[in-house]
Amino acid sequence: QVQFVESGGGLVQPGGSLRLSCTAPGFRGDGYAIGWFRQAPGKEREAVSCVSGSLGTTYYADSVKGRFTISRDSAKSTVLLQMNSLKPEDTAVYYCAANTVRNFCAPPLFLYEYDYWGQGTQVTVSS
Repeated sequence: QVQFVESGGGLVQPGGSLRLSCTAPGFRGDGYAIGWFRQAPGKEREAVSCVSGSLGTTYYADSVKGRFTISRDSAKSTVLLQMNSLKPEDTAVYYCAANTVRNFCAPPLFLYEYDYWGQGTQVTVSS
């Protein structure tokens, strides 16, 4: 059973940076669109960013555009999310998952198209 593992979360002050990593041991996800999602307490899970499987095109939610960057390290079968200029409203558990329906990112990102969810990594932005 494939399951992603997210890492890199932590506590950071507003304006700081974190880099999240998403990998699935033994799973070659090059052909899949990989999405990052987040869920804050009391809120629904929302899409943050996505990188397509073939062309490598990307998608960003308006709330993170210009601050977050998604990238692939195909050699390591890893998808990274570089988060800069973090804000308290970015506080959430961040998850990654693979789109098993389409290999490209096209908003809106439907959660039901994504599978292999990991346990998530906590990001807390606070002074």
